[in-house]
Amino acid sequence: MNFHMQKNRQQILAGVKVLELGQLIAGPFASKTLADFGAEVIKVESPGVGDPLRKWRMLHEGTSVWWQAQSRNKQSICLDLRVKEGQAIARKLALEADVVIENFRPGTLEKWGLGWEELHQANPKLIMLRISGYGQDGPRRDEPGFAAIGEAMAGLRYITGHPNEVPVRAGVSLGDTIAGLHGALGVLLALYERDARGGQGQMIDVALYEAVFNLTESLLPEYSAFGAIRQPAGGALPGIAPSNAYRCADGQYVLIAGNGDSIYKRLMALIGRSDLGEDPTLAFNDGRARRVAEIDAAINAWTQTLTLDEVLKGLLEAEVPSGKIYTAKDIAEDPHYEARGVIETVRAADGLEVQVPGIIPKLSQNPGSIRYRAPTLGEHTDEVLKSAGLTEEQITTLKKSGVLA
Repeated sequence: MNFHMQKNRQQILAGVKVLELGQLIAGPFASKTLADFGAEVIKVESPGVGDPLRKWRMLHEGTSVWWQAQSRNKQSICLDLRVKEGQAIARKLALEADVVIENFRPGTLEKWGLGWEELHQANPKLIMLRISGYGQDGPRRDEPGFAAIGEAMAGLRYITGHPNEVPVRAGVSLGDTIAGLHGALGVLLALYERDARGGQGQMIDVALYEAVFNLTESLLPEYSAFGAIRQPAGGALPGIAPSNAYRCADGQYVLIAGNGDSIYKRLMALIGRSDLGEDPTLAFNDGRARRVAEIDAAINAWTQTLTLDEVLKGLLEAEVPSGKIYTAKDIAEDPHYEARGVIETVRAADGLEVQVPGIIPKLSQNPGSIRYRAPTLGEHTDEVLKSAGLTEEQITTLKKSGVLA
């Protein structure tokens, strides 16, 4: 099935209206995910400056190229939420929407008269996704929280890096995007409850640290059961062996996941260490985990005699999961990425063609699509407000007062 060619099918979220009040990454990533599958997303931005993401990292003609990925399939309107006139318009748009997505600090929307209780009372069918650093309640609810802080609180930062070195972070904002994905999942669950089961709207409370914490696997169970505090282990995966990064003769690294029982035996045969492969004490993972240093040394002794390409060729023939460490250049030039349609090219408003991640996940019957480029600041203000019932005269007056521009 050539999934990425099925763009003319009915979008599965067509007809779902989303009002995005958030900025930067977490909330907008959730709405981008919904927009990719057909939801109509109206993004509210501050007049004059817009979402700060427009100026993050590398810019072309004054706008971040990241913007083209994060804000595709959205409409942009300018609206000052700090003033009553802007709040009134936002309230009107919210009550006409199916979903409101926001990632302000808890209490901010309440100050603007746009809190959950008020909107839910006016429109019981409304679904609101609220993403924040620490959640809508608890002793830390009012503290500012960014992805890096949430990743640390969830335990991820402590175990990332090499022993006795400064803990490192991933080179992307994992906490934000993971929270965004949890938020999008919550919205879909709430839509199902409302529309398939005849329920009401509900509020979805996603905390950055909780979204990351949800992915930490055995971290807490091991502490709870044994008092064990997992430590950083560099390229290895503690307790699962062998699985590590190994240096090759040309200075590059190969990733080898030989931790399946039968895979392990094939790997040992390949590297000429059948003694380790046939050792009954190493037949299962728990035994291998106890002797992981010995096994890793044997693998390293083999990889250091061959180039990365030679190592990968041997591992492929032996059916051992392996791979190189990809750069952005590797991704852009990889034939598998191309064959799967995972990379798409969009044309920005300034004419620049930019490669962006395609639609993920892939649905066979109702695949999503990139229907239109990321908007310029306030590009759809007039159109959206007219459809909401405002007259041309009202829009002009609001623009002159600074509420819209």
